[in-house]
Amino acid sequence: MAENFGFEEMQQIQRELQEKYKDKWQPLSPKLGREKVLWAMVEMGEVADVIKKNGDRKIMENPAVREHFVEELCDVMMFFNDLMVCYGISPEELAEVYRKKHERNMSRW
Repeated sequence: MAENFGFEEMQQIQRELQEKYKDKWQPLSPKLGREKVLWAMVEMGEVADVIKKNGDRKIMENPAVREHFVEELCDVMMFFNDLMVCYGISPEELAEVYRKKHERNMSRW
């Protein structure tokens, strides 16, 4: 269900993936979190590359380009969620801080 898809489910998916490849991958930890930041940045570059190569219109109107764009965004989110798991950040903690940040942003100017 798309309307209920959130960080809790994303983190569960990442934990399942981590469990499946536990013999091949390093365990998620703060030390590995540094790597996850770098990988997320690489994936964000791939998102930018889709924009650069295809432009906004194709992302909005071409189903194949749009799917590729969204897939790259998913890669970013996967590394972002790994990073949260590495540092023990729960969806609830993220939501609390996100809302506080929103309140500050709403009163800046």
